[in-house]
Amino acid sequence: MDDEFTMIPRKLELSFSPNPRTGAAAVFLWGARQTGKTTLMKARFPGALYLDLLDADLAAELAVRPMLLRERIVSSRPRLVIIDEVQKIPALLEQVHWLLENTGTRFVLCGSSARKLRRGGVNLLGGRATEARLFPLTSAEIPQLDLERYLNHGGLPALYLSEDPRPLLRSYVNTYLKQEIIDESLTRNIPAFSRFLQVVGLTHARQLNYANVARECGVSAGTVRGYYQILEDTLIGFQLQPWRRRVRRRLVETAKFYLFDVGVALHLGPEDHQAVPGSDVFERAFEQFIINEIRAYLEYHRQQRQLSYWRTHSGHEVDIVCGDMELAIECKSATRVGHADLRALRVLREERPVGRSLVVSRTAQARTTEDGIEILPWREFCRRLWSGDLL
Repeated sequence: MDDEFTMIPRKLELSFSPNPRTGAAAVFLWGARQTGKTTLMKARFPGALYLDLLDADLAAELAVRPMLLRERIVSSRPRLVIIDEVQKIPALLEQVHWLLENTGTRFVLCGSSARKLRRGGVNLLGGRATEARLFPLTSAEIPQLDLERYLNHGGLPALYLSEDPRPLLRSYVNTYLKQEIIDESLTRNIPAFSRFLQVVGLTHARQLNYANVARECGVSAGTVRGYYQILEDTLIGFQLQPWRRRVRRRLVETAKFYLFDVGVALHLGPEDHQAVPGSDVFERAFEQFIINEIRAYLEYHRQQRQLSYWRTHSGHEVDIVCGDMELAIECKSATRVGHADLRALRVLREERPVGRSLVVSRTAQARTTEDGIEILPWREFCRRLWSGDLL
């Protein structure tokens, strides 16, 4: 299985910004657990000095004496050092900062959250480091991606490659709860947070409603807001903000919340679900898959375009808006796209100029309507996206 992981061609390229005086540089590589950060770094930099802070003995030693890192680097002068799970010992960043100023060593600092670092008052190297984020596997990294498999297994490498991802997904959630929540003391009410995760699994890809979720979990709305923030800080979820530049119609101003991976979202609820074509679960998973493809593409190509969704109070909704309406996308998991599926895009185009209008679906052939709406099979959409033809 490890060999299979290593063979997956990841699209992320790290960008170092060297110190002009010493040549030293640092990159923070963020990503949720099991997205493949460690495998990627070991494959890209086989000769690097690798320090894993999940190694209890090493972590204990460095936690007591962070200066040991400086002493080791000054003594051995490695060209590159990878520190995995760097958020576990924030004090190490002070040593890295000194090493960047006084040696030529480069660093890759991997972690699943910057929350603990920022809570400790660490300045993330004072702007001397670049940042990158690793996402779950994308269509550009999986030759002949099996859509139904992906929507049911998710894009974490171990899960997509597994014949039965359910035990691994259950273990993932339990491990996440233990390592990220309990060990870092992000919340003391673990039972309530566990109920919250189940509710999130049922309501992700929908508009946030703190009051309703709070009632389900038996905690206050303020506590629920904090729980959602934990998910964002630990890269387990993200908000898709609504388009807010009004013209004529009243627009919805409530964000949607998405989990970072379709497989985790599918199995986070109280019962295992299957993303069966034609079901609401499949429709939501398909929409999330397309959004995650775009987010990964923008991150890996260092584009700063904002993603949002557009919805009127009367119920017309366009799933994805890129930048300043350069691209508007409707996600339809059906194999046929009819007149009703184009209605929201047409309402939006009546409201304001749109660069390109797309419907991404499971249709067999691409076509363009008389008024210029492009209807693309999902595989063709992904090909055009990653080749740079859309953004």
